[in-house]
Amino acid sequence: MKKINIKKVFPKFKLVGKRDWGEERLLVLIPKVLSLKLLLMKKGKKGNLQFHHKKNECGYLLSGKLKIKYDNGSGKLKTKVLTKGKYFYFPPGLVHQETALTDCKIIEASTPHFNDRVRVEKKYGLKEAKGLPSTTKKEVLLR
Repeated sequence: MKKINIKKVFPKFKLVGKRDWGEERLLVLIPKVLSLKLLLMKKGKKGNLQFHHKKNECGYLLSGKLKIKYDNGSGKLKTKVLTKGKYFYFPPGLVHQETALTDCKIIEASTPHFNDRVRVEKKYGLKEAKGLPSTTKKEVLLR
């Protein structure tokens, strides 16, 4: 039987980085396969309007009320409000933005492309907020 590093079986979370909207905790990273995160979004805060080149992302709302703006390919933003127990899936190319209507706790699972984002506020006539910059497809790293 292969010896397993117990620290990998029960890892400690790591903060991914400072976020204007709250806190992003990396719970588990399975290299080149999956990342599991806990997102703590503060009421009234929102992420960037963006899409991903390669990243597949899904989430489950543990608590709170979350507004999601998205473009299903029509060129227009639509809105859906999620409550506790609801979930979402953002495939590569889907424009999306999350806004916390109340304090929210979200479990997010995704491919481990940590720097994959294309900001699109200007395309939709919106003011670009603070946040992480866009990356090109060539810059996207799989951890």
